[in-house]
Amino acid sequence: MNCIKSVLLLFCILVIGSCSRNPYTVTNKQYRKEAKAYSRQLIDLPEDISNDSIKKPAYFTGTTNFNMRKPSYVIIHHTAQNSCEQTLKTFTTERSKVSAHYVICKDGTVHHMLNDYLRAWHAGFSRWGNQLDINSASIGIELDNNGFEPFDSLQINSLLSLLAKLKTTFNIPTANFIGHGDIAPVRKNDPNFRFPWKLLADHGFGTWYDTIRDSVPEPFNAVYALRIIGYDVKDSTAAIQAFKRHFMQDTSRYLNPADLSVLYNLQKKFL
Repeated sequence: MNCIKSVLLLFCILVIGSCSRNPYTVTNKQYRKEAKAYSRQLIDLPEDISNDSIKKPAYFTGTTNFNMRKPSYVIIHHTAQNSCEQTLKTFTTERSKVSAHYVICKDGTVHHMLNDYLRAWHAGFSRWGNQLDINSASIGIELDNNGFEPFDSLQINSLLSLLAKLKTTFNIPTANFIGHGDIAPVRKNDPNFRFPWKLLADHGFGTWYDTIRDSVPEPFNAVYALRIIGYDVKDSTAAIQAFKRHFMQDTSRYLNPADLSVLYNLQKKFL
């Protein structure tokens, strides 16, 4: 009997141990290795740039006045995958070449996958105003959502809490909380039109339009207004659709009078 109890106890210990083992131990080791390599670059003295045209000084003089560069945008995505676990696997597979700083699951669990000062690969080819390298200037947040469903309240609550922390830590401007579909209107449509942008704006994350608005003047250049807000208008139809998805929760590609009223109101906030 004692022998059986010992075997059962050993079995339980093995089962519990296997359940608690981190399935990402190998990729976490790779993360630490790469982060360490970047940290060594920070410690090294600046590169010697002297050449035939640039005279080399007699000695190195390092300034005492500096700090870390910081992100100035937050870009919100939906994962377009079927589970949080699937996304974690995607972001830990080197051949995928995609990543984000944060992944927020439907139950509100937040995976902080990359140091905020490091550059994630989440924006791809994108533009907002004159900012062409969004990855270098932003924090990427992925929400577990297949793109065809509403966003869970637990997930949104965690997002709001995270955004508050990021805004305070990095002093990110209110207008700089935007979506992947805003910065890449031709390629992307995330987060989908069900995303509660007004709720975020009510908490200070993103610009929103006024309830009472001035009449739209004649003539009014809608494409110019979109560009003033920040949209890339090379494909004006895609820019219109991105604007409507964000502010009107509408996926159509044409501007009606209500859309023009909102667009004119928003344009004035960016002038």
